[in-house]
Amino acid sequence: MENPISLLDLEAQYETIKVEIKEAINQVLESQSFIMGDFVKQFEKEVSDYCKSEHTFGCASGSDALLLALMAINIQPGDYVITSPFTFFATAGAVSRLGAIPIFIDIEADSFNIDPNKVREFLEGKDQLSKRLKIDQKKIKAIIPVHLYGQSAEMNPILNLADEFDLKVIEDAAQSIGTKYDNKLVGNLGDFGCFSFFPSKNLGAYGDAGLITVKNPELAKRVDILRLHGASPKYHHKYVGINSRLDAIQAAILSVKLKYLDEWSENRRTIAKSYNTLFEEVGLVQESAPSCFDNCLCFGQDDCELLDSKIILPKETTGQESEGGRHIYHQYTIRVKNRDRIQDQLNKEGIGSSVYYPLPLHIQECFSNLGYKAEDCPRAVCASNQALSLPIYPELKEDQIKKVVNTIAKALN
Repeated sequence: MENPISLLDLEAQYETIKVEIKEAINQVLESQSFIMGDFVKQFEKEVSDYCKSEHTFGCASGSDALLLALMAINIQPGDYVITSPFTFFATAGAVSRLGAIPIFIDIEADSFNIDPNKVREFLEGKDQLSKRLKIDQKKIKAIIPVHLYGQSAEMNPILNLADEFDLKVIEDAAQSIGTKYDNKLVGNLGDFGCFSFFPSKNLGAYGDAGLITVKNPELAKRVDILRLHGASPKYHHKYVGINSRLDAIQAAILSVKLKYLDEWSENRRTIAKSYNTLFEEVGLVQESAPSCFDNCLCFGQDDCELLDSKIILPKETTGQESEGGRHIYHQYTIRVKNRDRIQDQLNKEGIGSSVYYPLPLHIQECFSNLGYKAEDCPRAVCASNQALSLPIYPELKEDQIKKVVNTIAKALN
């Protein structure tokens, strides 16, 4: 196929930094120190300086970072944790692994992130879901807002709710290192920030890797111990912890890449603006979200107000620079009716795309015992039928962006 366009091209990124990467890996090999050690400490300090966080700990993955945060606040079987149904499975999976129960609250129509107004309605017992589930409010211990696609959730009202209802805030910042909200970097707003360095992330390792930031010094000490089997000192186990150590090679690689993160993020923002402009020029943009998004019951199907010939562009709800935000566009995600037909056309033209996420968590089979119905989170179901992520990475060229836009225009028309 002539000149295919990948959803993500890591080879192009590697070509620009491979000399530094090889040198960093060789330094680890020469040291023969592969688990934790000085390279990990150096990277932890660099991220701490970058995020302005007090306590920073490398771990094995973003999934483990979430688990460590929940363990640190002593989440027990039967406790409840509020989160979004429109996210990667690990967000709720960490809750369930501890025997706790996720509470799924619907997303905002425009941002794809959890809706603080819906959270309040639930906590105050004013919505039908809270009345049906009959959850003991005292057992709700935390909320995990997800900064999806590289844009912050609406954190100020979430933090206010946490204060009011005595909840811990665990930020799922897996897709959003470098994202800003109210002139602050995410991951340092709540009690914990959980980052993933999976290779496809904006700051990606060459394998699994993660990191957790902690505000409270006592909780920080606990996280540090928990990631090392709960041992303090070695072979003396204060807690039942887990093995979640960051490899030195991954830390060294990430230290190289961190220097370029802001530049790469700015390139992504530029590419997103190019997409927006080109979609506007070919007349494909629906200016505002359909009114049905507010209380969607059609789930993105044939009777949706989203027209066949139009798309809805990503909206910067908290990512506008003029308001102290920054959307780092881990994904550039449009909404379009007949999404699968559009994706098929992209595939035929050799253009990568992906659906994040095709089935919301509240209607996943593994959570069927929790008693949720699709209509409990209608916006999430609607988004799962319409969301389509297009190629975006710092090295993407203007002619490639035009090809993506023109292919979608052809498919729609």
